[in-house]
Amino acid sequence: MACSKIFSDLPELTNKIIQYFRNDLSTLYSCILVNRLWCRITIPLLWENPFLYYPIENYHFIEIYLSSLSEDDKMKLKEYEFDINLFSANTLFNYPSFIKCLNTREISGCIENWITNVKTLTTEEVKSLRRSHENKQPNFLNSARLICRLLFKVFIENEGNLHTFKAELSLDRDCDYFNNAIELILQNPNFIYTVENLRFNIFNEEKLTNFESFLSLLSSKCNSISTLDLEFNRFDLLMKNVSLINSKFLKKLSIRCGSIPLTNLLLSLKNSNCSNTLSTIVFYQINFFNINNIFILNEVFEQLNVLESVHIIYCQLSCDFIRQIINIKNPFKLRSLFLNQIFDIKIFQPLLQKFGEYLENFGFAFRCVELDLLLEFIKYCTRIKFLYLPGFDQILYPIFSLIQNNGQHLNYISISFHGYYMDYYVNELTKTTSIVLQNLGQILPSKLKCLYLYLYRIETRDFEIFLKNSQNTFFEKLLIDNEISDNQDLLPYLEEYIVKKKRVKYLAFADRYIDLFDFIDEYKLYNVEVQDCREIDVYDYINENY
Repeated sequence: MACSKIFSDLPELTNKIIQYFRNDLSTLYSCILVNRLWCRITIPLLWENPFLYYPIENYHFIEIYLSSLSEDDKMKLKEYEFDINLFSANTLFNYPSFIKCLNTREISGCIENWITNVKTLTTEEVKSLRRSHENKQPNFLNSARLICRLLFKVFIENEGNLHTFKAELSLDRDCDYFNNAIELILQNPNFIYTVENLRFNIFNEEKLTNFESFLSLLSSKCNSISTLDLEFNRFDLLMKNVSLINSKFLKKLSIRCGSIPLTNLLLSLKNSNCSNTLSTIVFYQINFFNINNIFILNEVFEQLNVLESVHIIYCQLSCDFIRQIINIKNPFKLRSLFLNQIFDIKIFQPLLQKFGEYLENFGFAFRCVELDLLLEFIKYCTRIKFLYLPGFDQILYPIFSLIQNNGQHLNYISISFHGYYMDYYVNELTKTTSIVLQNLGQILPSKLKCLYLYLYRIETRDFEIFLKNSQNTFFEKLLIDNEISDNQDLLPYLEEYIVKKKRVKYLAFADRYIDLFDFIDEYKLYNVEVQDCREIDVYDYINENY
């Protein structure tokens, strides 16, 4: 109590401290209960992006948003058989005004799950209603479109101002939701003028209406964009609105599309407004064979005066491109390198000699790194934080050496054996899984932010060896996926060595015979939170951490 009284007298200090907990929901919820000042500071943080926590069980926040609707709009919901009594007339705060981040995929997911909950639909009914969209029948998707439109209307009318907007559209219905949003934003452009972080993940642009007008609005009016993430095929639209890339505040540019003619894109960066601000470039699945003039790369990079880090993720790299990267005088650092093709060591060795000590994120696709090249990575790369390793049966022990050599820096390790040769390589997969479990635990660092293991068949004896050998490691996240389960009881070992010893914060275990969600309450007693088993997405990880 005395502590809270002191902080109440220092509101600026209190505000700064609470800001540090913006991604820690449990702590923020506790802050609300301290006093009025703490509550007023904390509530806006909780409501900056409530859709972020999808999928969740409680979608009550949507009802709180919809309580701000006019009576006419509420009657529209009633026409779709929604109970308007769900929408309380009085709220303590103007919650819609706090919105700062919107992701179209998260919004659509939350809306569909909320409709499922309030209408008590079964899973099969939901699937059926979603399929009805193909036959142009109304029902579920029409009501979801309406909810989406009304939510954007609420945000706009309550003068919300975005700083992050992400359009992630992979399904036709995602485009339907987005079209509704674009229409309202074009009518109320102030809603998006202050956006700083912009992402487009769109590969079905033909389903969009007014998208070109939307890009034009962003290009002409949004002058504060600092992070731009582009994943779409309409390069012609991008070049028409090239000022998006030339923003004088642009600090990070991420590009993902193999079909983009990279020469023109690079030329747009030459003599651009961002030459003194752009510090990070992420290339994902770019075909560098498409560069007509490879020397343009050198010219552009030399003019980016504050370029600090470059990230190359599963790109098609030509030998000319590698040589150009090596010869660039600009003192940038190659921070990420994920390979999906085999290289001659003579071509690649000079690259590692120049950038190996700066490399922080490394991985390779199935059978894309041979022993001689891996040994060069072991030799030159000693500060790796993130290792992504799918299928490396022929180079197991050198991989262990790579992990051990980078132990003091490693935060994330992802090891997978699946898909590529599962049906015809069973004995080898079983043996490899055993070798990994018997040798990995003892070489792990004392703390890992995440260890993801997707293994073929986990034997009880090997699993216990791994858990015993890793007893000196604390895992913020431990995610284990056991592809083939033989009804072996692995749970007691997981509980004995991990849960009860409080060696993990977030735990996931995917197995045909084990469902950790049955033990949520029990594991909470040990401060362990059960999660779904989801592999780390390399592209998202890089964009979130650089």
